[in-house]
Amino acid sequence: MAEAERVIGTPDTPDAGADGPDNGGEVQERPKGKRKIAVLFAVAALAYALDLVSKMIVVARLEHHEPIELLGDWLRLEAIRNAGAAFGIGEAFTIIFTVIAAAVIVVIARLARKLYSLPWAIALGLLLGGALGNLTDRIFRSPGVFEGAVVDFIAPKDFAVFNLADSAIVCGGILIVLLSFRGLDPDGTVHKD
Repeated sequence: MAEAERVIGTPDTPDAGADGPDNGGEVQERPKGKRKIAVLFAVAALAYALDLVSKMIVVARLEHHEPIELLGDWLRLEAIRNAGAAFGIGEAFTIIFTVIAAAVIVVIARLARKLYSLPWAIALGLLLGGALGNLTDRIFRSPGVFEGAVVDFIAPKDFAVFNLADSAIVCGGILIVLLSFRGLDPDGTVHKD
């Protein structure tokens, strides 16, 4: 019964069902983690869609044009193709970054089966959406399949150029670190070390 919660529908229990206090003493079971998995995939879909749409706009409107200054020298939009990892590191290892992104997606999908924590669902959804966004670039953009360059366009002053997928990955990673420090596990348990 690890995968389900017991809900007893009797009038004197605080867990009585929403349909009424008495269900004839029946025991109802409902999946404990279903809602959390839906949140994970909804967050992932939103992060992925925002990344995909933003890159389509950047490629259509900004690539091969002058950068757009948003906050003077502090922030601009500038289309750059990045074959490497963050900060342009490792451009010769594009295929390895593609494999790593695919592995992250598989690990998150497997972890989703044990997911009962809403904050973890959000964090993993951000990671999944970001990984899918950059993986899509690596698979479908030139110069070729599994060697494609990621479209980056957010350019803060004196910092690396990045995209919304990178932002989702970083935010998800930070949230995971915070949840780990607080002792909250993906299965919803809290431990104190």
